[in-house]
Amino acid sequence: MAGGGKQGCLIIFVIAAVLVLLLYPFITKTRSQMISLQEEVTAAWSHMEETFQHRLDLIPNYVQTVKSYAPHEQEVFGAVAQLQLRVATEMTLPAKITAHNELTAVLDQLRVVAEQYPDLKADQTFISLTSELAETENRIAGGRTRYNDAVRQYNASIQGFPAIFAAPIFGFTRIPLLEPPE
Repeated sequence: MAGGGKQGCLIIFVIAAVLVLLLYPFITKTRSQMISLQEEVTAAWSHMEETFQHRLDLIPNYVQTVKSYAPHEQEVFGAVAQLQLRVATEMTLPAKITAHNELTAVLDQLRVVAEQYPDLKADQTFISLTSELAETENRIAGGRTRYNDAVRQYNASIQGFPAIFAAPIFGFTRIPLLEPPE
């Protein structure tokens, strides 16, 4: 009887070893694909951060220009400043995305304020900054599309077979989309 137990363990061990050897190429290929897709997401996010930084660099001049014509709009100016700080200090990706979307919404409020001042709309500095901000917002929209496409591909890949089993083992998790602000 004792020999049968050892023989059963040996058979189980051999079967497990054969399975590992057969699955190893699939697992390594799957891991490589997940790494490649994750790198595409990282590159797309890096591009987004560069564009967001360009927008952040433009905002102080834009605010100052609007403030020179509408100094009593302190609530909007304060909201812009607070969100600029929050964008700069957020650490997690979902929090950064939320902060950037909120900043976009507050900038839209600032644009509405600016529309109320005809003299401001004629100011060459304001016209130039508005144009550059609009161009930057267009680049953000294009970058968002590229980023979201990369994220969708990555998220789909880690949920497919056999990645659904390998992804948690190697630490691959879902990445949030960069939703456009409401």
